[in-house]
Amino acid sequence: MSLASLVGSFVLRHWKAYASSAVMLVGVAVCTVWVPRKVGAMIDGLAAHSLSSHDLAIGIMQLLALGVAIYVLRVSWRIRLYSAAYRLGVELRTRLYARLSAQGPAFYQKQRTGDLMALATNDIDAIEMAAGEAMLAGFDGTLTLVMVLGVMLLGVDYRLALVALLPFPLMGLAFWYISRHIHTAETDSLQRFSALNDHVQESLSGVRTVRALGLEARSAQQFSELAGKAADASLTAQKWEAAYEPAVGLTLTAASALTLGLGGYLVWNNQLTIGALTSFTMYLGQLIWPMFAAGWVLSLIERGRAGLARLQPMLDAPLTVVDEGKLERIEDGPLVLRDVRFAYGGADKPALDGVSVALRPGMTLGLVGPTGSGKSTLLRVLLRQATPQSGAVTWGGHPLEAYKLDALRAATSWVPQESFLFSASIAENIALARPGASRAEIEGAADMAAIHEDILRFPQGYDTAVGEKGITLSGGQRQRVAIARSLLAESSLLLLDDALSAVDTGTETRILDHLAELRAARPGLSAIIASHRLSAVVNADQIVVLKDGRIVESGDHDTLLALDGWYASQWRYQQLEASLDAS
Repeated sequence: MSLASLVGSFVLRHWKAYASSAVMLVGVAVCTVWVPRKVGAMIDGLAAHSLSSHDLAIGIMQLLALGVAIYVLRVSWRIRLYSAAYRLGVELRTRLYARLSAQGPAFYQKQRTGDLMALATNDIDAIEMAAGEAMLAGFDGTLTLVMVLGVMLLGVDYRLALVALLPFPLMGLAFWYISRHIHTAETDSLQRFSALNDHVQESLSGVRTVRALGLEARSAQQFSELAGKAADASLTAQKWEAAYEPAVGLTLTAASALTLGLGGYLVWNNQLTIGALTSFTMYLGQLIWPMFAAGWVLSLIERGRAGLARLQPMLDAPLTVVDEGKLERIEDGPLVLRDVRFAYGGADKPALDGVSVALRPGMTLGLVGPTGSGKSTLLRVLLRQATPQSGAVTWGGHPLEAYKLDALRAATSWVPQESFLFSASIAENIALARPGASRAEIEGAADMAAIHEDILRFPQGYDTAVGEKGITLSGGQRQRVAIARSLLAESSLLLLDDALSAVDTGTETRILDHLAELRAARPGLSAIIASHRLSAVVNADQIVVLKDGRIVESGDHDTLLALDGWYASQWRYQQLEASLDAS
């Protein structure tokens, strides 16, 4: 979509605001054009000694009234027009947010957070200015130009008007040349700001790592270089915008010189009155605004085009997870994977290769295996964050694709290893999936996640703010808050992706015991626990060992020990490690 079609469709949808603004601008233009004519008539009256003091006082009062009317109308149309133009920014930001919210992990693996933030700020601001300021300046400048030229040609002297217009074609050529360079400069400026924004976001998010590695000086130097490049790019764009003013100034200076030369000659030969020449000179001065408006409009349009050129690909980017399901609730029944194969883009080997497993309602499945064996990928397939290239995944007898994403995610609680907490209180983070949960329910979920006692030791208890991404909490505390959040959600499937890696074995045992109690109270609750620590899956109904994306062992804890394979070997190693730690 081009900038013209975008702004045009927006203007049509809000035509009342733009039409009323246009009417008020017409009023401003009429009042503005009337002032020089009134002044010229008064000067001629004074020169001819035909203007009485009473008429002079009335004329002055009329000029003051025109000034007040111009002021009121200008304030009114600005309020009316900008209140409409700002809605375009709201609409675009809402569209961008909705699109980004619907994208899957594959999309964000290719995008930078700082760049996306820049799109939502600077780029949309540029488009918003094109819909507001540019529309206003374009209409007002054009209307003023037409009316002033009309009065100069028809109401004062056409000879002066034709002579005054001689330098204007050269100004138009200069504007065309400048606008071409502004588009390039503005595109570079937006990209430089995006790179700076991305560096700041990454540096602040990873400030602990930066400090731990002693990279403050290096990070500051990178910031300085990026800030310098962004400033240089912005300055280049401003330089080209500033070039409009000399073009306008030279044009009007040349027009004024030609006008005074011919006008003086006509006055000397009694072909023109002094008042008419004064009026024409004032009208010529009023052409300053239309000329500046033309440059300003061209600049804003090029900014808007550059912003839209960066924004449109994000709005049009295909969804990495397509939501075309029709079923609005999960049917009761087993969760089954049949010969599932999935490979990440560009990978030589599949992350999952021929995986088949079934999870009955109320059953607990353990996923174990070496690092990179495909445990997290399998959970991503169940969450529909990844779509298998072959095989099938069904729940309750229906393919996962048959369910709406909202229904699927409402029935699933997922706790990743790197838990994310929002800049809110602990209670609000736990109640994220159930905002209406009571404090007793929140505390009950926290107790099951073995975090209740830790929370009570904070100064504000459950009302303690955790900071961005839960920075004020330890890794284990963040994991347990996330587990409490998932337990409070009352979903039918619980996915724990190495979610106990940051807690000690004693806390792990308490959480697993509480989970067993919860399962007894809710017989339909199923759970999949992916873990490197085998003690987390000892009591699972079935344990699957993954290696290189394939299932190499399967059974309960005792069965796998009897097979004396990878599971048994790893179990003995971890038991020995635990005993050494205890001693």
